[in-house]
Amino acid sequence: MHMKQRLIAVLAATSLVLTACGDDAGSGSDGKIAGDITVLTQRTDLVDTVLPEYKKKFEAKYPGTNVKFEAITDYEGEVRVRMNTKNYGDVLPIPNSVTADQLPSFFEPLGTVDELKDKYRFVRSEQTFGGKVYGLAITGNAQGYVFNKKVWTAAGITTPPTTPEEFLSALKAIKDKTGVVPLYTNYKDGWPLGQWEGVRGAVSGDPEAVTKLAKDDAPWSPGKEQYIIDSLLFDAVKGGYTEADPTTTNWEQSKGMLGTGKIATMVLGSWSVVQMQAAATSKDDIGYWPFPNQVNGKFHTVVGGDYKNGINVNSKNKATARAWVDWFADESNYAIDQGGVSVVTSAQLPASLADLQAAKTEFIEINPAPKGEEGLADKIGNTAEIALFDGKYRQRLVDAARGAKKETKEQIFADLNKKWADTRAKLK
Repeated sequence: MHMKQRLIAVLAATSLVLTACGDDAGSGSDGKIAGDITVLTQRTDLVDTVLPEYKKKFEAKYPGTNVKFEAITDYEGEVRVRMNTKNYGDVLPIPNSVTADQLPSFFEPLGTVDELKDKYRFVRSEQTFGGKVYGLAITGNAQGYVFNKKVWTAAGITTPPTTPEEFLSALKAIKDKTGVVPLYTNYKDGWPLGQWEGVRGAVSGDPEAVTKLAKDDAPWSPGKEQYIIDSLLFDAVKGGYTEADPTTTNWEQSKGMLGTGKIATMVLGSWSVVQMQAAATSKDDIGYWPFPNQVNGKFHTVVGGDYKNGINVNSKNKATARAWVDWFADESNYAIDQGGVSVVTSAQLPASLADLQAAKTEFIEINPAPKGEEGLADKIGNTAEIALFDGKYRQRLVDAARGAKKETKEQIFADLNKKWADTRAKLK
């Protein structure tokens, strides 16, 4: 499951050694779109099935080109090591461990934010530095939860809950009326619990949510996003609405379980819809709704880019590499094929997000952080050992809620607030 690699926070200890150079080294291309390029991919599941079709179309448009894919299972780990050499493909998804200030040392700029922001989504604040864009998103995701419509309908729920309390009542109805597991945490794998963090900004409907989080000394206080998100998880487990033994969950099996109606709901990005549909009796059984919280009577969802295609600054065929990046964004239709949000602003939203649109959900993008504060919230979290996207601290919440640890929700939140505030003070 390759979205996992995108979402796990990479700690500073694993940061890259700056051995690449941003001069003309290896620029060998004479500007013609021809010859060979190597494209790295984290999608080991698609490299022999879906991706060859894109290769065929690109090579037909640009005769004399040859695209070779290299699929990597431990994408983050292996590519991070390879980037200490010049040999890391011609085009590659930019690893999460590359910090904004390192982008110019490893990747070719694709243009300025001002030049690209009207045509492409996600370029204002993702993989940019110094006003330049270094990558275009392979696909984009909305945030909410994926669910089995047949199960929810059997429990009498046909419209999305508008509050955490309504959501918990819906889970209770599912348990009482169908006997199906209402909400599956995927606790054992850990990373799916980090997916809950994706809804920050959606809970408040505030594009400044991440910047505000980095300036808050007590994010786990009543009424605030982190409190609302993590309280819902805790209360669902405490209410008995999740799997009986979270230590035995299985990600791969869970897709089939949701698809066939053995479990009802999982909090995951919209990338999950296509995978659940593939495991379902019928595609129509799978729905996707916004997080159960409204602002002024309106649902919100955050849309953000997945991995970004970037060009190795050392590539000897930058013209063909650039042609691939542009073609993949503009013409491949990959994002829509995968049920994602296209990086092209003029493209229509995929059918997989029809339920979000039917609920009149407002789609927002998180605003870029002020200069000098890029990635600050994640840096605070990582340093405080509360890595927001990796799920580990939420395992603690699940353990306390199910009685495996003798802590209350309030005690955990107080501890998280203290660690957060102490770390903020040190990083100022």
